[in-house]
Amino acid sequence: MIDDHSPALRAFHTIARHGSFTRAAAELEVTPSALSQAMRQLEQRVGARLLQRSTRKVGLTEAGRQFLERIGPALAEIDGAVEALRQHGDHPAGTLRITAPHSLLDQLLAPMLADFLRAYPDVTLDLIADNALTDLVADGVDAGIRLGERLARDVVALPLGGPLRAVVAGAPAYFARHGRPQHPRELQQHVCARFRYRSSGAIYRWEFADRSRADKSRAHEVSTGKSGATAHRWFEIDVNGPLITNEPSLPIRAALDGLLLVHMLEPMVREYIAAGRLQTVLDAWLPPFDGFYLYYPSRLQVPPKLRAFIDFLRERLEPSA
Repeated sequence: MIDDHSPALRAFHTIARHGSFTRAAAELEVTPSALSQAMRQLEQRVGARLLQRSTRKVGLTEAGRQFLERIGPALAEIDGAVEALRQHGDHPAGTLRITAPHSLLDQLLAPMLADFLRAYPDVTLDLIADNALTDLVADGVDAGIRLGERLARDVVALPLGGPLRAVVAGAPAYFARHGRPQHPRELQQHVCARFRYRSSGAIYRWEFADRSRADKSRAHEVSTGKSGATAHRWFEIDVNGPLITNEPSLPIRAALDGLLLVHMLEPMVREYIAAGRLQTVLDAWLPPFDGFYLYYPSRLQVPPKLRAFIDFLRERLEPSA
């Protein structure tokens, strides 16, 4: 039974993860038509329709969703057992699948990749850019990197680099033309970049911390769950501007050109601030909050490849004394 169905189950899991026959076929190194035929045969064997097919996307039926929830952990266990055999003890080896926000991969991890790949030549990094939280077991991912405030409770979470803070930044030429906002609510009269979440399509509302109770009536307030050395009441501001994107490098470029203001994690624009090409405003309204964490399933026995990656990141992202 297992020998008959195992390749088809693996194929179904891969299609569900990608939401695409084409991308799943590329990963499995088969043709889309062969993959489609394998799914038709699997659906005939189990007597249920598992996939909803359309010209643009492949989704799961209710039966398919329930089936995926059952087989996902089993396939992950099989993969873990195979990887353990391949690694022959404590030697880091095999494919390591990591999910992280696009901006983090581009700005923070990219400069470190060459050093990691040189240090661990038997590890293949499979990096997935995704801002949404990922079900690591169901999606066949070894670990993820996200802000601590967004993590579920049933994972092991290791801090990377300590607290972070955001900044509102613009070029000196922008401030010469438009002036400097003294309160977050004044941003509604400024030109600002807007960020669209990849997962939900929603527009990010710029977040700030209240400094006094008097300010609470001046903006729409929400409790965001952010935390740090000091508890703060956080609120959101809707901003306006001619640029909406889910790609962080584009608004940074526009800010450097003096066109608008950006709201970014400070490390993403640190070099430009240090060089004087960007200047920050509203710093008092942007205190530190919990930074990034690497997380993985709590029941997972950490394999050498993941342990090597964890130690590598913590060494390089450890806060300076």
